[in-house]
Amino acid sequence: MSYKLEDICDYVKEKIDISLIDENTYISTENMLPDKGGITEASSLPSADKTQAFKSGDVLVSNIRPYFKKIWYSTFDGGCSNDVLVFRAKEGVSKRFLYYVLADDTFFSYSMSTAKGTKMPRGDKKALMKYDVPNISYEEQVKIASVLDVIDKKIFVNEEINDNLAA
Repeated sequence: MSYKLEDICDYVKEKIDISLIDENTYISTENMLPDKGGITEASSLPSADKTQAFKSGDVLVSNIRPYFKKIWYSTFDGGCSNDVLVFRAKEGVSKRFLYYVLADDTFFSYSMSTAKGTKMPRGDKKALMKYDVPNISYEEQVKIASVLDVIDKKIFVNEEINDNLAA
């Protein structure tokens, strides 16, 4: 038996005052890196008074052109543009497991299959919540996420070594 994404997480709808964030705590589609590469510092802040809020442990996914696979597991509280979807794990769901569910290429393919628009396709927010996710106990979610975390760390170290060799 499987769940739907809506069974394990919610979209965050909280707002934050722009005055409470800066270029280091603002996330937009521009400073999210493709291919699950994380984030960089924002070049500017929005002109509005408030923006979408997120908290440490939330999963941020760019909803514009899902094929770029822009995703980030937040390590601090901040604000983001409306083109960034903020997913928050429900009680009894591992935050890191949620990240890995959403970081799976299958999720990005599903997002593209539900996308609307051709030049700047956007994932359909309602349809995304119908994405199938495995029904796994919390203990198993933690085990899976911890194994994937170790692999991700090794990949990061190898990429840094490769960057140094190329320099």
